[in-house]
Amino acid sequence: MSRCRWFIGSLAGVMGASFLLAAVHPFGNPARHPLPSAQQDGIPREVQAILSDKCADCHAGPKRLPIYGHFAPASWLIERDMVQARQAMDLSHWQSYSPEERENFRSKIAHEAMNRSMPPPQYLAVHWTARLSDADIRTITRWAAQTAVSDPTAQAAGPGDPDRGRFVFEKRCTGCHALRQDREGPHLQGVYGRTSGSVQGFDYSGALRNVHVVWSDTTLDRWLTDPDAFVPGNNMDFHVASPQERADLIRFLQRHQ
Repeated sequence: MSRCRWFIGSLAGVMGASFLLAAVHPFGNPARHPLPSAQQDGIPREVQAILSDKCADCHAGPKRLPIYGHFAPASWLIERDMVQARQAMDLSHWQSYSPEERENFRSKIAHEAMNRSMPPPQYLAVHWTARLSDADIRTITRWAAQTAVSDPTAQAAGPGDPDRGRFVFEKRCTGCHALRQDREGPHLQGVYGRTSGSVQGFDYSGALRNVHVVWSDTTLDRWLTDPDAFVPGNNMDFHVASPQERADLIRFLQRHQ
């Protein structure tokens, strides 16, 4: 009996210490911020519902912490993940992002959704209902395909500038591509003038491998505008909505033939 009391007392002591330690927030307070309204920010209600149910716990703050979230070290791990997620993209501050930033985030959301890299495995292990369904992914990708840049002056592209294009490439493309090595996408050194699907050893989609498009000003512009419309069934889930950014990026790729 004394051993049982010792065990219960020790367990209570450990839980009490863990609860007190959890009151220390080395990574920031996990208070929840409201998601932006669909009316204010042009986010369709069905997309907002997905973001709220599947993403907002980390990218805006949880509605309420789970029971284990009140005990260290689980509380610290939760706060670490939340702070890192908000640094990458804070949905509660969506309205403060520029149109170009929102477009970039929408493309990243679609990319990670299609690759099922979000929500992360450690989150899904506990919140298995947060897994994105095929219908969720289709809804997100349709949303991401919309043109986000509403400034009418951004719709008329001037001559492409390769130096600006380098900035676009670094900002928009390097998550999947590099100039001289294959990543998730094939290397882009020499892509201008190259035939689609022709990099030896890269695992292209059948659609892109068989279409035999030669990448030029016209074909690259069509591809970057809407890859799915240009080559249905391809694996690229990213687009560049701004005509000027497309023109700059194409000149940059031409420079690196």
